[in-house]
Amino acid sequence: MTTPQVLGERYEIGGVLGRGGMAEVHHGRDLRLGREVAVKVLRHDLARDPSFQVRFRREAQASASLNHPAIVAVYDTGEDRTPTGATPYIVMEYVEGETLRDVLRREGRLPIERAMSLAADICGALDFSHRNGIVHRDVKPGNVMITPQGTVKVMDFGIARAVSDSAATMTSTAAVIGTAQYLSPEQARGESVDARSDVYSLGCLLYELVTGAPPFTGDSPVSVAYQHVREDPRLPSSINPDVPPELDAILLKAMSKNPANRYQSAADMRNDLLRALAGQRVEATPVMGDAEKTAIIGAPVGGYGSSGYGSDDDWDDEQARKRKRRIIAIVSVLAVLLLGGVIAAAIAMNADDDPVAAQQVEVPAVVGQPVAEAEQAITDAGLEVGDTTDQPTTNPAEQGTVLQTTPAGGVLVDGGTSVGLVVGVAPDAITVPSLVNFTEQQAREALTRAGFTGSVDTREEDSLQDEGTVVSVSPASGESVAVDGTVELGLSTGTIAMPDVTGRPQAEAIATLTDAGFTEAQITVEEIDSDAPEGTVVSTTPTPASPASAGSRIVLQVSGGVAQLTVPNLRGQSREAAEANLRAVGFTNIQFSDSDVLDPGVGPGQVVSTEPAAGTPQPPTTTIAVILNPQAPDAD
Repeated sequence: MTTPQVLGERYEIGGVLGRGGMAEVHHGRDLRLGREVAVKVLRHDLARDPSFQVRFRREAQASASLNHPAIVAVYDTGEDRTPTGATPYIVMEYVEGETLRDVLRREGRLPIERAMSLAADICGALDFSHRNGIVHRDVKPGNVMITPQGTVKVMDFGIARAVSDSAATMTSTAAVIGTAQYLSPEQARGESVDARSDVYSLGCLLYELVTGAPPFTGDSPVSVAYQHVREDPRLPSSINPDVPPELDAILLKAMSKNPANRYQSAADMRNDLLRALAGQRVEATPVMGDAEKTAIIGAPVGGYGSSGYGSDDDWDDEQARKRKRRIIAIVSVLAVLLLGGVIAAAIAMNADDDPVAAQQVEVPAVVGQPVAEAEQAITDAGLEVGDTTDQPTTNPAEQGTVLQTTPAGGVLVDGGTSVGLVVGVAPDAITVPSLVNFTEQQAREALTRAGFTGSVDTREEDSLQDEGTVVSVSPASGESVAVDGTVELGLSTGTIAMPDVTGRPQAEAIATLTDAGFTEAQITVEEIDSDAPEGTVVSTTPTPASPASAGSRIVLQVSGGVAQLTVPNLRGQSREAAEANLRAVGFTNIQFSDSDVLDPGVGPGQVVSTEPAAGTPQPPTTTIAVILNPQAPDAD
């Protein structure tokens, strides 16, 4: 049996997961921690090349500085020295799943909503990378993993650079770094790049997800790069009619030739994608399709190509070319006028609406505050808590507190903006990430990604959350814990003890149940006759202290008060018949007495009247006095 190769006396190397231009990725196992990993090993023929060694180290440094759920985590890096030389390697998180390239090969193109959702997740990862000063520079389907759960993992920062060092986009042989079909124009020209270059590449990737093909193709990388610099892409909806106008606008804005006309950050593009998914108006300028341009002047559809104004093959003489130029000018003028009219109409229609622009709020100054207090202050200000980055510090006073925010405190931003936190932690410690509502497995994976190598204990906790869901964490999210310490997860049992609400008014009982986590939709009220005070709970199903879940049907039996019975009309009935009728109705307290006055309308011994009178509603316990006609006197 062949002995498996072990790198750094720790990482056992298995089969090849994939190959790239400068490295191979192997399935591996961390013998020390007993976990699966992916090990990226620089190819032997490149291991002695200093330039490739520098790029390989740069990837490790770039990836290791990024701790984000949508970015493949880097655990370790090193060089395995053998008699034949040193073999550099990077140890990464092992991700099950497939790349977007594999998905595209299998499905051709993706459903619009799924493609936009995946792109929004990729935007989140890139935004985090950019805010940490790293430009990816090689965003493409092959560098995005999709897990079996459908989550995104961006990987391969092999040519990433710090923003401050992003001017170097060419190798020593003047070959453009990156993949031609997803190059930004500035990359293709060998100019300096920033975060907006990744936005362009992501636009190309999303274009392919919804159309099934990249925006530009050619016989060689050079021809494709030329198109990125000089040509406009076809309108995505002209290829796939399912593409909505909002996505057309988003894609063309992201793929603008001039970086100043693109989204200025991946976060801006993500926000527009989320608006489109929610059916809201996007910030990208609406795009007029070819059919709309043609309809303006009634020109034949064949007069213009799907990517512009067609070729000049049928315009051979000078006069024909002049006519074409006039038509183009007319179309352009009419298009501008139509767009102006649309904008004016939109302004008029929204004149009385609330302003579209989000209200500006000031980022609170939370530096020096404990994480929990800082997060609460950010939420109270109408902002969202963004990603948290750990920064080791030996100063105990700084540990567990916020050292920096992005944007900084005092800056005016739109409401709902994410505020990233840099949190001080002790050396060899991490900040416990937010784990509530995760499954146990997801929580363990999140702790691992955060660098935690200690033990994870669990305990059951009564809760209406799905069984097995994390409902509490100790230490709490935002607090520090040693990397080899202990974290305890409180896992939901899925049930809680049914609160005892008997004897309480109906409204108070329902409020108690909803405060406990139940919904009004699962509560049913049944009114019953009872001598308990009207409107109070007499009994419940389930009974008090019994287990109840979020799916349980809860029945409250509420007193409607004592039932009312109607006194029947007994006039002219005999004593025996009157008593039988009263008991049949439900009255049990019956008294008979003779009248002092003879009533000629009824016979002797028959009922004259009742007290209470016939027809009046009375409780069943009411005493009914029955007045009988006196017997006729004996004749002398």
